[in-house]
Amino acid sequence: MVNYRIAKLKELTDQQVRFAPPARRLEQLSRAERLLAEIDSQKHYPYQFVCYRITEYRPEAHGDLVISGQDLEHDLYVLIKDLVKSLPAMPVEEVAEPVVTLEQVSKRLNVSVKTINRWREQGLVGARPILRNGKRQMGFVESMVDRFLAANPERVRRGGRFSHLSDGEREDILRRAKVFARRSDGNFTEITRRIARRLGRSPETVRYTIKNFDRDNPAQALFPKVDGPLDPETKEIIYSSYRRGISVDTLARKFGRTRNSMYRVLNESRAQHLLDQPLGWISHPSFDDPDLEAEILAPMPDLEAFEAKQREMKAPKDVPPELSALYETPLLNKDQEQHLFRQMNYLKYKAGKLRKALDPGRARIQDIEAIEELQEEANKVKDQLINANMRLVVSIA
Repeated sequence: MVNYRIAKLKELTDQQVRFAPPARRLEQLSRAERLLAEIDSQKHYPYQFVCYRITEYRPEAHGDLVISGQDLEHDLYVLIKDLVKSLPAMPVEEVAEPVVTLEQVSKRLNVSVKTINRWREQGLVGARPILRNGKRQMGFVESMVDRFLAANPERVRRGGRFSHLSDGEREDILRRAKVFARRSDGNFTEITRRIARRLGRSPETVRYTIKNFDRDNPAQALFPKVDGPLDPETKEIIYSSYRRGISVDTLARKFGRTRNSMYRVLNESRAQHLLDQPLGWISHPSFDDPDLEAEILAPMPDLEAFEAKQREMKAPKDVPPELSALYETPLLNKDQEQHLFRQMNYLKYKAGKLRKALDPGRARIQDIEAIEELQEEANKVKDQLINANMRLVVSIA
């Protein structure tokens, strides 16, 4: 068991593991990983700054506690591991960033799982407990794996027992890659794995060979858009295609991306569409009092009498057929109308608060669904108000 060097950082971790909800811990994990990437081992950092970067809360106490960069790097690794162990597994489709499993990283780098776990002690962060096909596995955020590879090329080469490629072997890899690229047969990751299996090379060797060729020969690049960001127009095409029933697997093959990246694009587009929708409400002082939420969301007054009357509703004989539907809903009394009007605005208010914190680029499926559910409930209440008052509107017209 690895111990903390700074007692206050251990105390901070214990507090988050015990009291912070899983979604909050996941956010803190991502912030701790970003902070770790910025640490200079030769500098010193105030504890208050470290606490704020991880939790977004700046404590007033411990203003005199300053941590060396070396101690902070060490304890951040331990903190990240403890947060990972405390998290429940998340379906891989719901992870905001592309992830690869422990076994996939092992195969990609041509090293053992034991070596990967050893690298976790040496700077490989980004681990996440995930659910894939109903099974709990350890996954790694792909961007963190790439960062580790870039920072530790010699270590990865030694671990994977990379050997120098001859010119003939390099040409063979590129020739096969050109065939797959012309056929659009699979995404870049799948293609590198196929070539690696056929040639007895590590996927990482194949990947670097192709990427180096594309970098040195941009006009003849085999996979020119594999690593580039998707533009907004392409993302909208992906989102529209998915809504028309095209599967994620098909989209991944078509755009040369992984399934995880497709889910991330879909979440981002779905979140952006939510933000683009107009959402206005009339505020009320009771909205800020959490003790009144149950009262606001309760069924409207005299609901049983309203429903009984609705079952008995019939259109008068002299009403034209096209207007008979107006008599399917009873009129609301004053208390019922006021209750539903406040409820509708409160639901929009709650959706608005969640939307304010929504970042399309990092949107979680749970937040998106919560907003959509609130807006759907608000629309149901609005429809009830409209249906109950439509007879009056038609009468005045």
